[in-house]
Amino acid sequence: MLVVSRANNSFHDDEFRNFPRYIKPGDCLVLNNTRVFPARLHGTRNTAAGAAVEVFLLRREDESGHLWRCLVKPGKRARIGDNILFADGLRAEILSYGEFGARTVRLHSATGEAIDEAIRRIGAVPLPPYIERPPDSNDSERYQTVFAKHSGSVAAPTAGLHFTPQILDECQAAGAKVAEVTLHVGLGTFAPLRAVKLERIQLHEERFEISAAAAQTMRAARRIFCVGTTTVRTLETAMLRGGLASMAGPTSIFIYPGFHFLAAGALLTNFHLPESSLLMLVSAFAGRDLILAAYRHAVEARYRFFSYGDCMLIE
Repeated sequence: MLVVSRANNSFHDDEFRNFPRYIKPGDCLVLNNTRVFPARLHGTRNTAAGAAVEVFLLRREDESGHLWRCLVKPGKRARIGDNILFADGLRAEILSYGEFGARTVRLHSATGEAIDEAIRRIGAVPLPPYIERPPDSNDSERYQTVFAKHSGSVAAPTAGLHFTPQILDECQAAGAKVAEVTLHVGLGTFAPLRAVKLERIQLHEERFEISAAAAQTMRAARRIFCVGTTTVRTLETAMLRGGLASMAGPTSIFIYPGFHFLAAGALLTNFHLPESSLLMLVSAFAGRDLILAAYRHAVEARYRFFSYGDCMLIE
């Protein structure tokens, strides 16, 4: 764990097992309790050739679970009106095109099985692309935080993967309250930036929810300690919409240098890739020059990047 001090414009190396030492009495540790679902569906086009197709579900578009926003690979062959066949009678009908290659599909079950149940049964866990192996039965739990509850993410909120129940207990013993929010991770979190001018960038919408109890706990805190960039985006969205209160809805907030933070007082995050919205967010929070220096040190010290990598604590 690399510890970055904004007050001292400095950083030093530590280990995550010592994270509770950085907790102060009166802190509120905010966790994203989203849960990754098996979002990858492998099927074939309903044609004579029967070409293989992958449908990567991004988010539900209706309450019934039949309409979904998704990515289709290969996308050039996925035309409106086409049908993609999966195992056990599940079928996706392509209804429309969206931005950045997204599609809207309607899922049908020939057997009458509930769509969510069919997805859970035949879908594959969407492991990060740098893990070059098919997911196995253990990944459905391994690629989750210990506090994951509400299904809806296509990627884990990776800063939370470091925690164990013991570490959480030690944080509370050090004086922290814990509040849970939900932001279902989608393309808005991990898609590369597609415009040169920052003010022209618009992220994909992601769904979030804050309960009344969590909002009350956060309002009473001396410092809000966000675990992950997804919690930062959730809380800063809430503040821009009137304050920390019970609310739910979409957010496409893009945080980059010059942003005025209204909620986050400290942040635990992993190391992010260049040209990503996440690197922009941490640069806004700690300052571009300090973050670049910290990243140079991380590379030299052989910190691990990506989802299962090491972490950075920004005070």
